[in-house]
Parts: sequence; C-alpha cells; structure tokens
Amino acid sequence: MRKLLLQLDSSPHPSVFDRVVAFDGGADEVMSYGGVTEDAVRDLVHGAIFTRGPKDLRNTAIFIGGTDMTAGERLLAAVRNAFFGPMRVSVMLDSNGSNTTAVAAVAKLLQAVVPGSASSNVAGRRAVVTAGTGPVGVRAAGLLAKAGADVVLTSRRPEQNTNVVEGLHQRFGGAVRAIKMADSSQAAAVIEGAQMVLNAGGAGICLVPRDAWARRAGLRAVADLNAVPPLGVEGIEVNDDGVEREGVTAFGALGVGKLKMKLHKACIARLFEQNDLVLDAETIADVAREFV
Repeated sequence: MRKLLLQLDSSPHPSVFDRVVAFDGGADEVMSYGGVTEDAVRDLVHGAIFTRGPKDLRNTAIFIGGTDMTAGERLLAAVRNAFFGPMRVSVMLDSNGSNTTAVAAVAKLLQAVVPGSASSNVAGRRAVVTAGTGPVGVRAAGLLAKAGADVVLTSRRPEQNTNVVEGLHQRFGGAVRAIKMADSSQAAAVIEGAQMVLNAGGAGICLVPRDAWARRAGLRAVADLNAVPPLGVEGIEVNDDGVEREGVTAFGALGVGKLKMKLHKACIARLFEQNDLVLDAETIADVAREFV
C-alpha cells in the first residue's frame, strides 16, 4: 500500500523544501495544501482518514509546516481534534523547520558537554540561548531546561519575556529565565559562567563577538544557527561540526543542519510505522537520541 503524506502548510504556498524531504523520507505521494486555517483542517483530515480502514491508516500521515510556528501549533491542535477512536494517523509539526533545527542544535551541545551520555543530563550546567524568544530559540531553551540545564534566554524586547518563560515552565519544566540583551556589547557579561551557548538570532546579525566566548573559562560548546554573513557567533565557521576553536567545541549552521536533515527524514519515515504518533519538539528529541 502506498505511503501517503498530507502536507498542511499555513503559508500561501506549500513548502517545496518540506515536500522534497517528505519524498526522501519515504513518502510515495505528498498531497500539499497551502494557506490552511484551523476551520479547514477537519475536512482535510477526514478526507485522508476515511478512505482507509484502521489497520491501514499507518500508511497515511500528516505533516504540518509553514513559516509561522504559532499557526502550526493551532493546526496541530485542530488535527488532533479531528481524530476519534481508531480513526487517526501519525502527525508531525515542523513549521519553518523550528522543531528539527532546535532538536539538532541541542543534541549537538549536549553531546559536546556530556560525551557518550545516553540521557544527556546536564543538571545545573548553565546554557545561554541568544535571541531566544523566536520559535527555534524557545524550543531549544525548553529542551535544554528539560535536560536539566539552568537556561538563560536573551531578548531585545523584555516585554515578551514573561509570557515566553511562563510557557516554557508549563511545557518543559526546569529552570529558565530571560534577560534583556540589547546588542552584542552585552554578550560577554551574559555568557559569564555558561558552559553552553546557542545563537538563535536572525540572519546576518552577529550577536556574540569572538572576545565574548573565545578561551572563556568553563565554556564547553558554542553553536550558531545563522548561516548568512556576518555569522551570529564571530569566529565560528558555518560548516563547523564539533571543531575545536579557541578551546571550545564549535558548531556552525550547516554542521547542525546535517543532523537536522537526517532527523527530518527519519521522522517522516517514523510516521509510517504506526498510526498514533505525534512528533513535536519533545518526541522529535527522542528520535534524535538514536543518532547522537
């Protein structure tokens, strides 16, 4: 039986990237819909699940994407509400690649700090996520907190911080606090005492100068998710994948991206193994542990 993937994209045009990865991940056919809103979800989902009996529904799955993670989360809730009894299929949320990117970055950092650890427990170790109130930063901060880290996320707009931190506490638990970092001149003070640093800032913006992290006592690993020059962490190369630089293990955007792509494809394949799997940040992190 053919493996069918229903792609629900909140953006006007369904992501070509996600469609290609879906085929590479094992889907035989991808049915792509763009501009999807919550009120359209039920009929689309029912169209996918009513054509096959419960025993065959593991051959149908749903992928939720788009550029807006908040919209994606609403679509995921609507999809789950459309299921009933045995009439359900596996579903994955990865709007703008936020979940797979955050999971890959955190996996790299945890393995650099606790090599070979199956649990990747980093209890009490400080992690800083710069520009941490965006979709990738929020999920990375939550996953680091869940692993036991004492997490500090930075933002230029402190008015956002309270809601973000409350949401992280409710979902992931652990220790998270937010502070204002107006610009790169404050990076050194923010990083003081950290063992891990993750830059989740926008493209072409350097938030962490070299002198803020290079040879810093106690700092073990730094990852930068910005692939557009100037890079977010000065002194790291975009292809770095566990390279030692200035006494610190470094990961660039493409270094993290290799694991992100491997993980994305593996998750697509996993959707077709059962009909009741929900792949969100935490469950995608479970899949990632098999690769690191």
